[in-house]
Amino acid sequence: MRYYLSEGFVLKRIETPCLYDIRGDELYELDEEGFSFLLSCSGPEGCVLDDSSGEFVDYCISRGILTENPVYAGRPPLRSAPAPSLRYLEFQITDKCNLKCRHCYVGESRNREMSISKCKAVLDEFEAMQGLRLLITGGEPLMHSHFPELNRLLPKYGFRKILFSNGLLLNQKYIAELHVDELQISIDGMEHGHDAVRGKGTFRKAVKAVGEVIDAGMQVSVATMVHRENLSEFDEMEGLFRGLGIREWTVDVPCVEGNLKDNSSLWVDPEIGGRFFKYGYGGGLHGGERGFGCGLHLAAVLAGGEICKCAFYHDRPDGNVMEGLAAAWERIRPVDLKALDCTRVSCAVLDECRGGCRFRAAAVSGDFQGTDHAVFGAERDLYKCAYYGIKVE
Repeated sequence: MRYYLSEGFVLKRIETPCLYDIRGDELYELDEEGFSFLLSCSGPEGCVLDDSSGEFVDYCISRGILTENPVYAGRPPLRSAPAPSLRYLEFQITDKCNLKCRHCYVGESRNREMSISKCKAVLDEFEAMQGLRLLITGGEPLMHSHFPELNRLLPKYGFRKILFSNGLLLNQKYIAELHVDELQISIDGMEHGHDAVRGKGTFRKAVKAVGEVIDAGMQVSVATMVHRENLSEFDEMEGLFRGLGIREWTVDVPCVEGNLKDNSSLWVDPEIGGRFFKYGYGGGLHGGERGFGCGLHLAAVLAGGEICKCAFYHDRPDGNVMEGLAAAWERIRPVDLKALDCTRVSCAVLDECRGGCRFRAAAVSGDFQGTDHAVFGAERDLYKCAYYGIKVE
Protein backbone atom coordinates (compact mmCIF):
# COMPACT_ATOMS: atom_id res chain seq x y z
CA MET A 1 0.00 0.00 0.00
CA ARG A 2 1.32 3.46 -0.92
CA TYR A 3 0.92 6.25 1.64
CA TYR A 4 1.51 10.00 1.58
CA LEU A 5 2.16 12.60 4.25
CA SER A 6 -1.22 14.29 4.61
CA GLU A 7 -1.80 17.85 3.55
CA GLY A 8 -1.52 20.19 6.53
CA PHE A 9 1.35 18.22 8.09
CA VAL A 10 4.88 19.55 7.58
CA LEU A 11 8.30 18.45 8.76
CA LYS A 12 10.46 20.98 10.59
CA ARG A 13 14.05 20.92 11.82
CA ILE A 14 13.97 23.10 14.92
CA GLU A 15 15.86 22.15 18.11
CA THR A 16 14.74 18.58 17.49
CA PRO A 17 13.28 16.98 14.35
CA CYS A 18 9.53 17.61 14.43
CA LEU A 19 6.26 17.13 12.62
CA TYR A 20 3.86 20.07 12.76
CA ASP A 21 0.10 19.74 12.34
CA ILE A 22 -0.79 23.17 10.96
CA ARG A 23 -4.55 22.86 11.32
CA GLY A 24 -4.49 21.17 14.72
CA ASP A 25 -1.62 23.38 15.93
CA GLU A 26 0.22 20.38 17.39
CA LEU A 27 3.96 19.76 17.35
CA TYR A 28 5.27 16.18 17.46
CA GLU A 29 8.91 15.57 18.37
CA LEU A 30 10.52 12.77 16.34
CA ASP A 31 13.68 10.73 16.45
CA GLU A 32 15.82 10.65 13.31
CA GLU A 33 14.38 7.33 12.19
CA GLY A 34 10.80 8.56 12.39
CA PHE A 35 11.73 11.85 10.75
CA SER A 36 13.48 10.07 7.85
CA PHE A 37 10.52 7.76 7.36
CA LEU A 38 7.99 10.60 7.17
CA LEU A 39 10.34 12.52 4.90
CA SER A 40 10.26 9.56 2.51
CA CYS A 41 6.44 9.78 2.52
CA SER A 42 6.34 13.54 1.90
CA GLY A 43 7.38 13.45 -1.76
CA PRO A 44 5.02 13.17 -4.73
CA GLU A 45 5.66 9.39 -4.96
CA GLY A 46 4.79 8.73 -1.31
CA CYS A 47 6.11 5.60 0.40
CA VAL A 48 5.19 1.93 0.15
CA LEU A 49 4.20 0.06 3.33
CA ASP A 50 3.76 -3.65 3.86
CA ASP A 51 1.94 -5.73 6.45
CA SER A 52 4.91 -5.60 8.81
CA SER A 53 4.57 -1.87 9.59
CA GLY A 54 5.22 -1.04 13.24
CA GLU A 55 3.40 0.89 15.95
CA PHE A 56 4.75 4.26 14.76
CA VAL A 57 3.28 3.78 11.28
CA ASP A 58 0.00 2.52 12.71
CA TYR A 59 -0.17 5.60 14.93
CA CYS A 60 0.47 7.93 11.97
CA ILE A 61 -2.32 6.27 9.99
CA SER A 62 -4.75 6.40 12.92
CA ARG A 63 -4.04 10.12 13.48
CA GLY A 64 -4.46 11.01 9.83
CA ILE A 65 -0.79 11.91 9.45
CA LEU A 66 -0.51 9.42 6.59
CA THR A 67 -3.15 9.01 3.89
CA GLU A 68 -3.73 6.72 0.93
CA ASN A 69 -4.83 9.69 -1.17
CA PRO A 70 -2.07 11.25 -3.30
CA VAL A 71 -0.98 14.65 -1.99
CA TYR A 72 0.38 17.25 -4.39
CA ALA A 73 1.02 20.01 -1.87
CA GLY A 74 4.43 21.65 -1.94
CA ARG A 75 6.59 21.18 1.14
CA PRO A 76 8.59 23.91 2.88
CA PRO A 77 12.39 23.82 2.70
CA LEU A 78 14.14 21.71 5.32
CA ARG A 79 17.24 23.08 6.98
CA SER A 80 18.45 23.38 10.55
CA ALA A 81 16.88 26.31 12.39
CA PRO A 82 18.95 28.72 14.48
CA ALA A 83 19.04 28.10 18.22
CA PRO A 84 16.81 29.18 19.78
CA SER A 85 14.46 28.69 16.85
CA LEU A 86 12.17 31.46 15.62
CA ARG A 87 8.80 29.72 15.76
CA TYR A 88 6.32 32.58 16.14
CA LEU A 89 6.35 35.82 14.16
CA GLU A 90 4.20 38.87 14.87
CA PHE A 91 3.79 40.40 11.43
CA GLN A 92 2.38 43.92 11.57
CA ILE A 93 1.63 44.49 7.91
CA THR A 94 0.11 47.93 8.55
CA ASP A 95 -0.49 50.31 11.43
CA LYS A 96 -3.60 51.75 9.75
CA CYS A 97 -6.85 51.08 11.59
CA ASN A 98 -10.54 51.81 11.31
CA LEU A 99 -10.84 52.36 15.07
CA LYS A 100 -9.12 54.54 17.66
CA CYS A 101 -9.30 52.29 20.69
CA ARG A 102 -8.60 54.00 23.99
CA HIS A 103 -6.28 51.22 25.16
CA CYS A 104 -4.36 50.57 21.91
CA TYR A 105 -0.60 50.24 22.45
CA VAL A 106 0.13 51.27 18.83
CA GLY A 107 -1.20 54.76 19.44
CA GLU A 108 -1.62 57.23 16.60
CA SER A 109 -1.37 55.56 13.21
CA ARG A 110 1.46 56.71 10.95
CA ASN A 111 -0.40 55.19 7.97
CA ARG A 112 2.44 52.80 7.28
CA GLU A 113 2.12 49.50 5.46
CA MET A 114 4.67 47.02 4.18
CA SER A 115 4.91 46.50 0.43
CA ILE A 116 3.88 43.11 -0.93
CA SER A 117 7.41 42.43 -2.17
CA LYS A 118 8.79 42.97 1.34
CA CYS A 119 5.97 40.92 2.85
CA LYS A 120 6.87 38.05 0.55
CA ALA A 121 10.54 38.30 1.48
CA VAL A 122 9.65 38.09 5.18
CA LEU A 123 7.35 35.10 4.63
CA ASP A 124 9.98 33.29 2.56
CA GLU A 125 12.66 33.78 5.20
CA PHE A 126 10.38 32.84 8.09
CA GLU A 127 9.55 29.58 6.35
CA ALA A 128 13.23 28.89 5.62
CA MET A 129 13.92 29.43 9.35
CA GLN A 130 11.40 26.63 10.08
CA GLY A 131 8.72 28.96 11.44
CA LEU A 132 5.51 27.52 12.88
CA ARG A 133 2.98 30.33 13.44
CA LEU A 134 2.52 33.61 11.61
CA LEU A 135 0.48 36.20 13.54
CA ILE A 136 -0.83 38.74 11.00
CA THR A 137 -1.52 41.94 12.92
CA GLY A 138 -2.00 45.70 12.60
CA GLY A 139 -3.52 48.20 13.19
CA GLU A 140 -6.27 46.38 11.42
CA PRO A 141 -4.53 44.13 8.88
CA LEU A 142 -7.57 44.15 6.58
CA MET A 143 -6.87 47.89 6.10
CA HIS A 144 -3.71 47.07 4.11
CA SER A 145 -4.38 48.47 0.64
CA HIS A 146 -3.13 45.27 -1.03
CA PHE A 147 -4.40 42.71 1.48
CA PRO A 148 -6.13 40.55 -1.19
CA GLU A 149 -2.77 40.19 -2.95
CA LEU A 150 -1.07 39.20 0.29
CA ASN A 151 -3.90 36.79 1.06
CA ARG A 152 -3.32 35.02 -2.27
CA LEU A 153 0.31 34.36 -1.29
CA LEU A 154 -0.50 32.58 1.97
CA PRO A 155 -1.49 29.06 0.80
CA LYS A 156 2.01 28.25 -0.45
CA TYR A 157 3.58 28.51 3.01
CA GLY A 158 3.94 25.60 5.41
CA PHE A 159 3.12 27.33 8.69
CA ARG A 160 -0.05 28.24 10.57
CA LYS A 161 -1.53 31.62 9.64
CA ILE A 162 -3.54 33.54 12.25
CA LEU A 163 -5.25 36.80 11.34
CA PHE A 164 -5.84 39.29 14.17
CA SER A 165 -8.84 41.57 13.55
CA ASN A 166 -11.38 43.77 15.28
CA GLY A 167 -14.02 42.08 13.11
CA LEU A 168 -15.62 45.22 11.70
CA LEU A 169 -14.58 44.64 8.09
CA LEU A 170 -15.43 40.94 8.01
CA ASN A 171 -18.43 39.65 6.11
CA GLN A 172 -19.37 36.28 4.66
CA LYS A 173 -17.81 36.99 1.25
CA TYR A 174 -14.54 38.24 2.75
CA ILE A 175 -14.36 35.32 5.18
CA ALA A 176 -14.86 32.78 2.37
CA GLU A 177 -11.83 34.19 0.53
CA LEU A 178 -9.41 34.19 3.47
CA HIS A 179 -6.44 31.81 3.33
CA VAL A 180 -5.78 31.64 7.05
CA ASP A 181 -6.10 28.83 9.58
CA GLU A 182 -7.53 30.91 12.42
CA LEU A 183 -9.04 34.30 13.10
CA GLN A 184 -8.43 36.01 16.42
CA ILE A 185 -11.00 38.70 17.12
CA SER A 186 -10.62 41.26 19.90
CA ILE A 187 -13.57 41.43 22.30
CA ASP A 188 -12.82 43.57 25.34
CA GLY A 189 -15.93 43.04 27.42
CA MET A 190 -19.64 42.63 27.00
CA GLU A 191 -21.43 45.47 25.24
CA HIS A 192 -20.69 48.12 27.89
CA GLY A 193 -17.03 47.25 28.44
CA HIS A 194 -16.17 46.62 24.81
CA ASP A 195 -17.86 49.74 23.48
CA ALA A 196 -16.27 51.83 26.24
CA VAL A 197 -12.84 51.31 24.71
CA ARG A 198 -13.63 50.60 21.04
CA GLY A 199 -16.68 52.75 20.28
CA LYS A 200 -20.46 52.48 20.31
CA GLY A 201 -21.86 49.57 18.34
CA THR A 202 -18.55 47.73 17.91
CA PHE A 203 -19.43 44.89 20.30
CA ARG A 204 -22.39 43.68 18.29
CA LYS A 205 -20.41 43.87 15.06
CA ALA A 206 -17.52 41.90 16.55
CA VAL A 207 -19.80 39.17 17.93
CA LYS A 208 -21.62 38.99 14.59
CA ALA A 209 -18.26 38.52 12.85
CA VAL A 210 -17.35 35.71 15.27
CA GLY A 211 -20.58 33.90 14.42
CA GLU A 212 -20.03 34.26 10.68
CA VAL A 213 -16.46 32.94 10.92
CA ILE A 214 -17.60 29.92 12.95
CA ASP A 215 -20.45 29.27 10.50
CA ALA A 216 -17.86 29.25 7.70
CA GLY A 217 -16.08 26.39 9.48
CA MET A 218 -13.01 28.38 10.51
CA GLN A 219 -11.31 28.31 13.89
CA VAL A 220 -11.83 31.38 16.06
CA SER A 221 -10.03 32.65 19.12
CA VAL A 222 -10.72 35.77 21.19
CA ALA A 223 -8.37 38.21 22.90
CA THR A 224 -9.55 40.35 25.82
CA MET A 225 -7.75 43.15 27.64
CA VAL A 226 -8.57 43.85 31.29
CA HIS A 227 -9.62 47.47 31.94
CA ARG A 228 -11.74 49.30 34.48
CA GLU A 229 -14.91 49.22 32.37
CA ASN A 230 -15.09 45.42 31.97
CA LEU A 231 -14.16 44.10 35.43
CA SER A 232 -17.69 42.90 36.20
CA GLU A 233 -18.21 41.22 32.83
CA PHE A 234 -15.78 38.29 32.78
CA ASP A 235 -18.15 35.58 33.97
CA GLU A 236 -20.64 36.62 31.30
CA MET A 237 -17.89 36.72 28.68
CA GLU A 238 -16.78 33.22 29.58
CA GLY A 239 -20.29 31.90 29.14
CA LEU A 240 -20.62 33.67 25.80
CA PHE A 241 -17.31 32.44 24.40
CA ARG A 242 -17.73 28.84 25.49
CA GLY A 243 -21.25 28.86 24.12
CA LEU A 244 -20.05 30.16 20.75
CA GLY A 245 -17.37 27.49 20.51
CA ILE A 246 -14.34 29.77 20.78
CA ARG A 247 -11.23 27.51 20.68
CA GLU A 248 -8.99 29.79 22.76
CA TRP A 249 -9.52 32.84 24.96
CA THR A 250 -6.51 34.98 25.79
CA VAL A 251 -6.83 37.40 28.72
CA ASP A 252 -4.15 40.00 29.41
CA VAL A 253 -3.61 43.43 30.94
CA PRO A 254 -2.59 46.12 28.44
CA CYS A 255 0.75 47.86 28.89
CA VAL A 256 0.57 51.60 29.42
CA GLU A 257 1.69 52.49 25.91
CA GLY A 258 0.16 54.38 22.99
CA ASN A 259 -3.40 55.60 23.55
CA LEU A 260 -3.62 54.07 27.02
CA LYS A 261 -1.14 56.65 28.30
CA ASP A 262 -3.86 59.28 27.82
CA ASN A 263 -6.66 57.19 29.33
CA SER A 264 -5.62 56.62 32.93
CA SER A 265 -9.25 56.05 33.94
CA LEU A 266 -8.92 52.61 32.29
CA TRP A 267 -5.78 51.56 34.19
CA VAL A 268 -6.09 48.61 36.56
CA ASP A 269 -3.73 48.14 39.50
CA PRO A 270 -1.74 44.88 39.60
CA GLU A 271 -3.48 43.47 42.69
CA ILE A 272 -6.81 43.81 40.83
CA GLY A 273 -5.83 43.13 37.23
CA GLY A 274 -3.73 40.07 38.00
CA ARG A 275 -6.71 38.18 39.34
CA PHE A 276 -8.34 38.13 35.91
CA PHE A 277 -5.63 35.92 34.40
CA LYS A 278 -7.61 33.01 35.89
CA TYR A 279 -10.02 33.52 33.02
CA GLY A 280 -9.14 32.46 29.52
CA TYR A 281 -8.35 29.01 28.22
CA GLY A 282 -6.37 27.32 25.48
CA GLY A 283 -2.69 26.93 24.83
CA GLY A 284 -1.56 30.53 24.63
CA LEU A 285 0.44 32.08 21.81
CA HIS A 286 4.13 31.91 22.54
CA GLY A 287 5.24 28.63 24.04
CA GLY A 288 8.55 28.77 25.88
CA GLU A 289 11.01 26.50 27.64
CA ARG A 290 12.16 25.95 31.20
CA GLY A 291 14.73 28.51 32.33
CA PHE A 292 13.77 31.23 29.88
CA GLY A 293 11.27 34.08 29.90
CA CYS A 294 8.40 34.94 27.60
CA GLY A 295 9.22 35.22 23.91
CA LEU A 296 12.06 32.71 23.67
CA HIS A 297 10.87 31.77 20.17
CA LEU A 298 9.14 35.05 19.21
CA ALA A 299 10.01 38.15 17.18
CA ALA A 300 8.01 40.97 15.61
CA VAL A 301 8.21 42.68 12.24
CA LEU A 302 6.63 46.14 12.18
CA ALA A 303 4.93 47.94 9.31
CA GLY A 304 7.96 50.22 8.83
CA GLY A 305 10.26 47.22 8.47
CA GLU A 306 11.73 47.27 11.99
CA ILE A 307 12.38 43.89 13.62
CA CYS A 308 12.23 43.66 17.42
CA LYS A 309 11.75 41.30 20.33
CA CYS A 310 8.01 41.90 20.31
CA ALA A 311 5.80 44.76 19.17
CA PHE A 312 6.04 46.51 22.55
CA TYR A 313 9.76 47.09 21.88
CA HIS A 314 8.96 49.09 18.74
CA ASP A 315 11.36 51.87 19.72
CA ARG A 316 14.21 49.41 20.40
CA PRO A 317 14.57 47.53 17.10
CA ASP A 318 17.20 44.84 16.60
CA GLY A 319 17.25 45.08 12.82
CA ASN A 320 15.30 45.75 9.67
CA VAL A 321 13.75 43.63 6.94
CA MET A 322 16.24 45.15 4.48
CA GLU A 323 19.03 43.12 6.12
CA GLY A 324 16.85 40.11 6.73
CA LEU A 325 15.02 38.33 9.50
CA ALA A 326 17.85 35.93 10.37
CA ALA A 327 20.38 38.73 10.94
CA ALA A 328 18.05 40.50 13.39
CA TRP A 329 17.15 37.24 15.14
CA GLU A 330 20.82 36.65 15.98
CA ARG A 331 20.80 39.92 17.99
CA ILE A 332 17.66 39.15 19.97
CA ARG A 333 18.87 37.51 23.16
CA PRO A 334 16.74 35.12 25.24
CA VAL A 335 15.63 36.27 28.67
CA ASP A 336 17.44 34.06 31.18
CA LEU A 337 15.31 33.65 34.29
CA LYS A 338 18.44 33.57 36.45
CA ALA A 339 18.92 37.27 35.64
CA LEU A 340 15.58 38.27 37.15
CA ASP A 341 14.82 39.56 40.62
CA CYS A 342 12.41 36.63 40.92
CA THR A 343 15.42 34.33 41.39
CA ARG A 344 16.83 36.42 44.24
CA VAL A 345 13.66 35.91 46.27
CA SER A 346 13.47 32.21 45.30
CA CYS A 347 9.98 32.48 43.79
CA ALA A 348 8.28 29.08 43.96
CA VAL A 349 6.27 29.56 40.75
CA LEU A 350 9.03 30.98 38.54
CA ASP A 351 9.17 27.96 36.23
CA GLU A 352 5.43 28.23 35.60
CA CYS A 353 5.23 32.02 35.43
CA ARG A 354 8.52 32.46 33.51
CA GLY A 355 8.77 36.01 34.76
CA GLY A 356 5.55 37.19 33.17
CA CYS A 357 5.70 39.99 30.61
CA ARG A 358 9.20 41.47 30.68
CA PHE A 359 8.12 44.69 28.99
CA ARG A 360 5.40 45.24 31.58
CA ALA A 361 7.81 44.50 34.42
CA ALA A 362 10.32 46.97 33.04
CA ALA A 363 7.69 49.63 32.39
CA VAL A 364 6.35 49.43 35.94
CA SER A 365 9.81 49.58 37.49
CA GLY A 366 11.52 51.86 34.97
CA ASP A 367 14.14 49.14 34.59
CA PHE A 368 15.09 49.47 30.92
CA GLN A 369 18.85 49.00 30.83
CA GLY A 370 20.51 49.55 27.49
CA THR A 371 19.44 47.34 24.61
CA ASP A 372 20.25 43.89 26.01
CA HIS A 373 16.94 42.04 26.31
CA ALA A 374 18.47 39.72 28.90
CA VAL A 375 18.30 42.56 31.44
CA PHE A 376 15.06 44.18 30.26
CA GLY A 377 12.87 44.15 33.32
CA ALA A 378 14.94 42.55 36.04
CA GLU A 379 12.09 43.59 38.34
CA ARG A 380 8.94 41.51 38.68
CA ASP A 381 5.75 41.58 36.63
CA LEU A 382 3.47 42.64 39.47
CA TYR A 383 0.32 41.53 37.63
CA LYS A 384 1.60 37.97 37.37
CA CYS A 385 2.72 38.12 41.01
CA ALA A 386 -0.85 39.05 41.98
CA TYR A 387 -2.25 36.21 39.87
CA TYR A 388 -0.06 33.66 41.64
CA GLY A 389 -0.67 35.21 45.06
CA ILE A 390 2.96 36.29 45.50
CA LYS A 391 3.34 39.23 47.88
CA VAL A 392 5.92 41.75 46.73
CA GLU A 393 7.65 43.65 49.50
